[in-house]
Amino acid sequence: MRVIGLAGWSGAGKTTLLTRLIPEFNRRGVTVSTIKHAHHAFDLDTPGKDSFAHRQAGASEVLISSAKRWALLHELRDEPEATLPELLARLSPVDLVIVEGFKRDPHAKLEVYRAANGKPPLHPDDSSIVAIASDTAFPDAGRPVIGLDDVPAIADCLFAEAQPLDAVLARAKKGL
Repeated sequence: MRVIGLAGWSGAGKTTLLTRLIPEFNRRGVTVSTIKHAHHAFDLDTPGKDSFAHRQAGASEVLISSAKRWALLHELRDEPEATLPELLARLSPVDLVIVEGFKRDPHAKLEVYRAANGKPPLHPDDSSIVAIASDTAFPDAGRPVIGLDDVPAIADCLFAEAQPLDAVLARAKKGL
């Protein structure tokens, strides 16, 4: 497994780009999983459903299964938030894991930058950003800058820059 991230401010278009990249990788025969970081409480379960009642009653984990999919919900209760390495260890093997968010973690990342967002770029202060997908030129970026709509070129770059899972885990362990 290889790991690469997408980083950028909210509203930059990370999710939009990711939903265009996944079919591109699938066309290339590359299996992809994603990890998405949320900065707020979220719920995948519906009040009134049995699985929701199980969680509300205090179950640590609830696994929901059907003929089409399964999902494991893990309640943290008073535990700390899971780290990226802990989450990566839970994934089934694939060719490529794309991490959306976790922008402060040390794994290799592509910055998604949109000028209209009005936020400063991340790459000047983050050496783990290996490339930039942008609607703005950054001639002094010191790394590749690719147009936001050039999905094949972004996919090429992501796959080339993705790091082996073992290297990502070792780097995280060292705190680099």
